[in-house]
Amino acid sequence: MSITAHIVVRGAEAAVAFYREAYGATEVSRIPTPDGRLMSVELRVGSSSLHLADEFPEMGVLAPPSIGGTAVVLQLDVDDAEAVFAQAVAAGAQVRSPLADTFWGARHGQLTDPFGHRWNVSQHLRDVPHDEIVAAAAQAFS
Repeated sequence: MSITAHIVVRGAEAAVAFYREAYGATEVSRIPTPDGRLMSVELRVGSSSLHLADEFPEMGVLAPPSIGGTAVVLQLDVDDAEAVFAQAVAAGAQVRSPLADTFWGARHGQLTDPFGHRWNVSQHLRDVPHDEIVAAAAQAFS
């Protein structure tokens, strides 16, 4: 079993271009509809698949701007967080949380892409014992 994100955007063609520029995505396949929208585009981002589609409001398929935001965050686990973060910002992503070293042992930051989706960029720096992470989280959220 595996899980693959399938996100909805306003302007799938522009999203494909953005993800190509920001994250080095490559297009695997696409399914257009007769009215010019894209029902599905499969992208490869590193070793993962990401599917995206245009909005289809008549079917209740809506992008973050149409529903007032998103409750989902997509995470990119990378070898060079600085480079990926900078590349995404240069492509048009907005910084929500700048890169910083975290108590769970990662260099981590969060972006919002031009289509309303949130992305964590995370680089593993060091192994931290689970009990230390739990204690640090309790302190951070108290």
